Formats: sequence, structure tokens, C-alpha cells
Amino acid sequence: MKYINVVVDNKSKYTDGFYTYKTDVDVKVGDLVLLPFGTSNKEKTGIVCGYTETLDFDEDKVKTIIDVKEKGFLTEEIIKTALWMKQRYGIKYYDALRCFIANGKPPKEGKEKEPYKNIKGKYNPPDRLTDEQQIAVEEISNAIDKNLQANFLIHGVTSSGKTQVYMEIIQKTLDSGKTAIMLVPEISLTKQVIEVFVGKFGKERLAVMHSKLTPRERYDEWKRIKDGKADIVIGARLGVFTPLKNIGLIIMDEEHESSYKADMTPKYETVDIALKRLGHYSGVLVLGSATPSIVSYSRSKQGIYKLLTLKERYNKTPLPEVEIVDMREELKEGNMTIFSRRLYNQISTELKEGRQVILLQNRRGYANFVSCRECGKVMKCPECGISLTYHKSKEKMMCHYCGRTFAVPKECPECNSRYIKHFGIGTEQVEEAVSELFPDVTVDRLDIDALKTRRDLDRILGDFASGKTRVLIGTQLVAKGLDFDNVGLVGIIAADVGLNIPDYRSGERTFQLITQAAGRAGRGNRQGKVIIQSYEPDNYAITKAAKHNYEGFFEEEIRLREFMNYPPFSDLIMVNFTSEDENLAIDCSKRCKLYMERALGDEITKQILQPRISQNFKGKDAVRYYLFIKCPKGERNRYVYYLDSFNNILVKERIDCNMDLDINPYSTF
Repeated sequence: MKYINVVVDNKSKYTDGFYTYKTDVDVKVGDLVLLPFGTSNKEKTGIVCGYTETLDFDEDKVKTIIDVKEKGFLTEEIIKTALWMKQRYGIKYYDALRCFIANGKPPKEGKEKEPYKNIKGKYNPPDRLTDEQQIAVEEISNAIDKNLQANFLIHGVTSSGKTQVYMEIIQKTLDSGKTAIMLVPEISLTKQVIEVFVGKFGKERLAVMHSKLTPRERYDEWKRIKDGKADIVIGARLGVFTPLKNIGLIIMDEEHESSYKADMTPKYETVDIALKRLGHYSGVLVLGSATPSIVSYSRSKQGIYKLLTLKERYNKTPLPEVEIVDMREELKEGNMTIFSRRLYNQISTELKEGRQVILLQNRRGYANFVSCRECGKVMKCPECGISLTYHKSKEKMMCHYCGRTFAVPKECPECNSRYIKHFGIGTEQVEEAVSELFPDVTVDRLDIDALKTRRDLDRILGDFASGKTRVLIGTQLVAKGLDFDNVGLVGIIAADVGLNIPDYRSGERTFQLITQAAGRAGRGNRQGKVIIQSYEPDNYAITKAAKHNYEGFFEEEIRLREFMNYPPFSDLIMVNFTSEDENLAIDCSKRCKLYMERALGDEITKQILQPRISQNFKGKDAVRYYLFIKCPKGERNRYVYYLDSFNNILVKERIDCNMDLDINPYSTF
């Protein structure tokens, strides 16, 4: 008789833990088993996570499993990674394990769904690698050959040929008998990447995994990977959880993107999961970006990652010429329009000479908010508490958190004034202005509002690639992964939009967005131009981006982070308490603060803030309070342990308040 520890497929926080069962059949870690559960012995499935040699309770109370439903459902490596996630993020066992499982049922024979079924390969191999590419490939290949666990950060300017490096080292990994995962931040904008990979490796050995697949497509791709029918996975952050075996390489392209941090439970960092999984297989991690995150670049300075640089574009075309326009001077001289005279003139020149233009405005809608000019009241979503964005095309105000729409009021609900006006600039307003100024030019918009179906993206990018669309306007989506040779100009309408967000990363995000957007210009054989409009033209994030000076920006930013004790010099832990009873949420947050102060003493007193209500929380009929803890470097596991212990107290007391952790969150402020 064998005793096994099982995590039961049950979402309740009150049943999260190991349950011991007995069996007289051969059962291994990772098997999916059918078992009786609870006082009613209702049949449930569970995953075997370990064995127990001795019991500390009566053997007669141990139930016997009903059947082994699937042998080798998950690998032992996946089980170990899931259990580690439980400890690192303070989450439930069930939440960790379900990351590795695709929902859905096996299809009938011949009914499998194949995403990107009709995609064609588009790969033109270069005559030779550049010297910088060759050095990068050799360094990484050496680690692959020696079966070493190694971590690399490729800092390559835009259009420096990072993708070609990725394909070379993937081929090396496959030749060594291992598998590879290629992660991208926005799968919806990476059709080009998939086309190139299909052209290089063939469609049969590729699988795609991301949240925009249908449940059937996702299950079928998961099954193909699990059955060993694909040895390369391309995906968004979900791709890190695919059931690949013998993983030799994980690549995270555009590693700086915030989309690699999950904002839903479990709130994991993709790079953490990648490192943990590769540790089991002695695999290689490769991070790539033109604008590495401050944390990643700091790790390269410490020797945690080996830094590889690509300083030149693969076609030797110089980086674009960048010019900053001070919009304060434009106002002084009577220009009240969206466009500076310099940007307007350059758009005209580029269009006359047959080139295309990309305009970035990182705010969707027509205007950022609607307010009363009499009393100053800003129209906000009653559910979410954030300002509503005006969409002129719909004549509605929309909440960009919950998606609800509202009619623009005829009069102010506060003072009954009829002076209601919209303020700020969104992509719709930029599109309208371009169409009025250049009526004979085809203009299109790329933002979330424009992408109603998957086909919309293909149409918008297809029209731009063919030259039908001459001016493409968009949010940050236009700054990610677009590679078009005929773009002569990138205009950044309001570079300082993100600078005044109360977030310690605001400077970093602004620098990254400007640099990435600027990189869309001049990717052909002619140097491109970039015009940055700003009301804060002397801000270091803007001036360093204009000079393509990442190292200079990093030195300024890291000094500020160290002075303020922000990551990478600490970990910020947000502890959320959500309940339908506001008093209960407040009480639990206060109890947690007191518990942590008693457990950690003086070291935490100055590092934990008073409980505050979350203005961004959009739960229906519920309220959220949060604690913010600045955790000293190296103490994260200890802090999470105590927070998890407090959560266990709430569970045992059956308190109707959910507690969860978000470590180094991206959307706190």
C-alpha cells in the first residue's frame, strides 16, 4: 500500500492543501487521479504531488483513490515548479497547478483546431551574420554545447537583428536534442515573427500558445506539445507554462514589457518561472531588448546575466535622427493645435516624397476626460472611480477599466452647469486632425478600440504594409514589433503623457516607449526621422531617449532608485484584502499590519504603509483595501512566509475576506 499527497481540483480556499490517499496501484508524481472527496465522497480529480512514508493520524481515516485517470498528466519538473510558485507568490496550490493545464476536452478524431492554419512562411536568410550577431550566437551556443544553465541579456538597438540571433540559437538547441520556447510580449502583433519561424523551421514542429486562442485551439496546441509533436513554442507569457520536456532554451523578446508580469492571480513574473524551469534542465535563458528593464540591466551589472550588445542596425542604416519640440514655445507663439509646426511640415515632406508616417499618442479615445468648467467636477465611473474617456465616434464616455459606457451629461450632476467639455488628446482626435489636414491621404488607427476582431489587426497592418495606408496612428501598439521599410517619420504627439503618473517606473516607461517608437523609423536603407513633442523637454527620460543613450538613462535612474530604495534595491509587496463588507476588508488589513509588525519588529515599522482603499479595483459589489510593504533586498521569502501564515489564520477563522499578494506590481498607483 502506498500513501500519496494529492492536490484536489477544488477552487475553494478552505480546501487548499495536500490530502493524503492510499493506493495499491502504481502511481507517480504528476499522475491525474480520480478520488472520493469530502463527507459526501463526491468524485473529484486530483494531481499527485508527492508521497508520505508515515501517517500522523489513524490509517482507517485514509481514503483510497478510485482510479488513475491519466498517467504522466504533468511532469515531475512541472509539479516542483508549481509547488515553488506556491511558496514564492503566496498563492493556492490549485492556482499554481492550473497554470500548466489547458481547459477543455479532447476533440473527436480529425476535429482538432489548428491556429494559424493557413499561415505562410516568410524567411529570407541573411548572407552572413554581422560581427556582433556572430559573437552573441557563439557565446550562447557555447553554453548550450556544454549543457550549462546560463543567463544572457542581449541589449540590441532596434533593427539590430536580434530575431536572427534567436533563430540561430534555437537551431543550436534543437540540434542538441532539446526544446525551445520563444516568448513575445504581444502575440497579436507578432504574426510577422510566426511567419519567419514557419519559414525557418517549418510549421509541423511549431506550436503557438497565448490567451487569444479559443479554448479548443489552446487545448489542442497544449496536447500537441505534451505529446511531443512540437519542439518549439511561440507564445505570450502563457507560453512559459507549456508542457514541453527537456527545455534547453527560453527566449523573452522585449523583456522590458510589463505584459510579462501577470495582473491576475497568480501574479507571477514570467522571468521567475523561466529561470526555475530551466534550472531543472540546465537550460539557457536569453532576454532581449533595445531598452532593458532597470532590474534586468542591474542584474547584468552584477553578473547574474551575461551582457551581449548589438550596437548597430543589421543593414548599417544609422539610428533615426531625433528632434525635441518644446510645446510651451508653440503655445507662446499662438499654435493651439495638436501638431507643432515642425511636425506638420515634416509629415508633409514625408508624404510628398512617398514615405509613410507613424504617429504615437498613448491615450485612446477622443479626449482623456470630461469635466464641468464651472465647478471642475470630472465625470468618473461609478463602479471603478476613474475618469471616463470621451469617444467622439460613439458620442459616449467609456470606462477603460470595466468597459461600461455612459451618455455625455447635458448638465453637471454637481452644480447643474451646462458648461461640459472634454479635455486632453486621444488617438481618435489625432486621427480626425490628420484627416482634416491631409484629406487626400489614407489614415488608419491602431488601438484596442479599433481591434474588434482578430481580422481587424491583419487588415490594419496589411494595408500599412502594402502602402495603402500612408499614416498610421496608435497607442503603444504601434511601438511594438512593427517592421516596415518605408516608414520615414515617427511623431510622438505627447511624450510626457506617462511622466506624471504616480509610479516610480514612470521615467523608465517613458524612455522605453519613446525609444521603441522611434525604432520604427528608418528601418530600410534611409535614415529615419523622429519628432518628439513635449511640455517637459528637459526631462532626462526624454533627452536621453532622443540621444539613444540607454547607459546614460540607466545611470540617472539607478541613482534615483537607490536613493528612494525602490527595486532593484528592494521588493514592493502589495497585500490586497477584498470583501463585500468594507469594514471586514479594513479590519483584516489592520490586523495584517499589526501581525507583520509583531513578527518582524522594528525592521518593518517604517516600511509598511497604513491600509488604503484601492481606487482602481473594479469588483462588483465588493471593496478592496491594500497594504504596501517595502521589503528589504533578500528578505522576500521571509516576508511572504509571514503573510501566508496570516492568510492561513483568516482561512481557519472562515473570515469572508480574500487576501492576495502582488509583488512588484505594475498597476498599483
